[in-house]
Amino acid sequence: MSKTDLIIIGGGATGLMAGVAAGELGLKTLVLERKHKPGRKLLMCGNARCNLTTNISENRMLQMFGEPISSFLEPSIRAFTPSMLQRWFAANGLKTVVKAGNKVYPHTERASDVLNLFTDLLRDKNISFACSSVVQSLEKSKNGYRVTTDNFVVEGKYVLIATGGVSYPKTGSVGDGQEFARLLGHSVAPYRPGLVGFEVDPKVLRGRIGKIYEKATVDILVNGQSVGQTWGVFEIEKWGIGGTAVTDASRIIARRNLKDYILKIDVKDGKTEEIRPLRPRPVKEAMVTVGGVALNEINCQTLESKTCSGLYFAGEVLDVDGPTGGYNLQAAFSSARLAVSMVGRRCGKRGFQPLEKPPKSRRRR
Repeated sequence: MSKTDLIIIGGGATGLMAGVAAGELGLKTLVLERKHKPGRKLLMCGNARCNLTTNISENRMLQMFGEPISSFLEPSIRAFTPSMLQRWFAANGLKTVVKAGNKVYPHTERASDVLNLFTDLLRDKNISFACSSVVQSLEKSKNGYRVTTDNFVVEGKYVLIATGGVSYPKTGSVGDGQEFARLLGHSVAPYRPGLVGFEVDPKVLRGRIGKIYEKATVDILVNGQSVGQTWGVFEIEKWGIGGTAVTDASRIIARRNLKDYILKIDVKDGKTEEIRPLRPRPVKEAMVTVGGVALNEINCQTLESKTCSGLYFAGEVLDVDGPTGGYNLQAAFSSARLAVSMVGRRCGKRGFQPLEKPPKSRRRR
């Protein structure tokens, strides 16, 4: 049986960044990915353009996440801010560009370039990466944790679960990390679809399918009072309504468990309409999962389990979600680096090298 310092379960955005961070610290690390290729969902981000983050202050970003997520993520985001993420990419050879809405993309606007950067860095830093490695069990052992896959067994002093949510299951996000957590004594908040469209009465769609309103404001009404407001694109689809203004509203509705609500939509041309959605689209179609490993059972300062020493969590496997615009990738990257830094500290490693270079971002309209 092979042994290592750190086992990272999950080869998506969180696991990739965690693996590279472990390489920066010189940790002996193995990354396990259930699919035959890593980063399947990363390749879909931002319509394959990969919206990496939003070019705003960490204070504003935390405000946009909202409670209880902002308080939980604060140590992660402050340790690796949006500007630090841009500097990190620049220092590793990938320039970024800031576009409308302060959204940050790779300058090529190709998600594949982001994935290639991660896999190249993993190779250069001698991080072992095993694809097609479905984890069958995660158990405590005498010296840490034992991970059993279809083909081998490995022991690690520390384990980081970075398996993501349950949306887009074809990419490998099937909820196995949450199940491992549950078997080790953790609670898992129920899954709900976040950042998703709504099915509506067909009368709402009649004669309007394909219509796109570039600047819309959505008020979420409960008993006639606005309990939340979003803005962005409003789209009429053949199955219902979508666009960033609507999907951001869906996250607020799911996060607050709202049941009886109306969407008041202002399309900025003097027209306002109120739509009572029939239901959100299913969680498997959502951009993010609302729900996951309970936050009150994780130390937000270290991302270590409060009950299982040496077990860490990062990214969407936790009950963490953000609005559209790069927030969820920023949370994935920041939490990955915080968790790995804490493992490194316990292994006697020095911290990350400071990022001295300014961001190489260019603004385009």
